[in-house]
Amino acid sequence: MAKAKTPGGQKPTVRGFRPGRGPAAVPAAQTTVTVDPAAPPKKKTSIPQFFSQVRAEGRKIVWPSRKETWITSVMVFIMVAIATLFFWIVDFVLAWGSRLVLAIGG
Repeated sequence: MAKAKTPGGQKPTVRGFRPGRGPAAVPAAQTTVTVDPAAPPKKKTSIPQFFSQVRAEGRKIVWPSRKETWITSVMVFIMVAIATLFFWIVDFVLAWGSRLVLAIGG
């Protein structure tokens, strides 16, 4: 794996860290702590306004057509049949193999 190169061939440094010598001592006066201001409280939604928003979102729903629903349902049944056949074959092969192994010991 190739090493990433930095501009000028210099190793990246982290403030307060001296390569090869461990962390440097940073005086307490130089450390700063920043605190994000508190977010303003959200406005509460009234019950009628909530239901109005729900109806507006409900109007955005695009329902599948009858033909799309039929095709999707048929595809699901086909996939279920294929999965059933696959697992039946795997179960049959494993059962046959286990009977074969157990017959050797008996």
